[in-house]
Amino acid sequence: MNPKLVILAGGRGTRLNEKTRDIPKPLISLGDSKPIIWHIMNWYSKHGFKDFVVCLGYKGHLISNYFDTNPQNVWNIDFVDTGLEDGTASRVSQIKKYVGETFFLTYGDGLSNVNISSLLNFHLENKKLATVTAVRPLVRFGLLKLDNNQVKSFNKYSKPPDGWIDGGFFVFQKEIFDMINIVDKSEMLEGAVLENLASLDEFCAYRHEGYWRCIDTYRDLKMVNEDIKEKKGLWNESF
Repeated sequence: MNPKLVILAGGRGTRLNEKTRDIPKPLISLGDSKPIIWHIMNWYSKHGFKDFVVCLGYKGHLISNYFDTNPQNVWNIDFVDTGLEDGTASRVSQIKKYVGETFFLTYGDGLSNVNISSLLNFHLENKKLATVTAVRPLVRFGLLKLDNNQVKSFNKYSKPPDGWIDGGFFVFQKEIFDMINIVDKSEMLEGAVLENLASLDEFCAYRHEGYWRCIDTYRDLKMVNEDIKEKKGLWNESF
């Protein structure tokens, strides 16, 4: 089995507007000069998955131009224009013909050292229509451990002891296309589609305690570049 990876790369990235005025967010270069989307694809490639479908939107031609200019000889990439303003559900609905019975899907702004092969095996063993990689978010402010009114520990960048969020890095069965009913092109996959999967008991979570970052703001971008400098990323063995 060789599932394709679908990358949602069509959004405007407005929280990084100083950079995304001229380029789409997945093309923002990180500390080693490679763009975010290259790092995502490279991580899957290291696990043996080298076939990709990129859902384009805002300034999407620049993403396809990047790979035309910097060809990756072992990667097979389909670029699909999924609309300028479309939500994630609408984008996914447009790539049905490009994928097989099982496929990966992730966002074009998330980095992780999640074990992709283990994620796929987990999905197949659980026999559900969808699997999401569940991660613990970094708390924005200092996490305190208290004993009465005494602070016993302080950690600026810590993960909460409980609570999980959608970290992207999905695996889907093709039957999910039957559940995507586009009423409005702005509809999000993270809304009714995933909620419906959960209500039908067709949605499971692969818990990942390792590295995960979503590059949504300048603060996130700064943290990732610091991670690269300090060789904490581990999603690229060259660091």
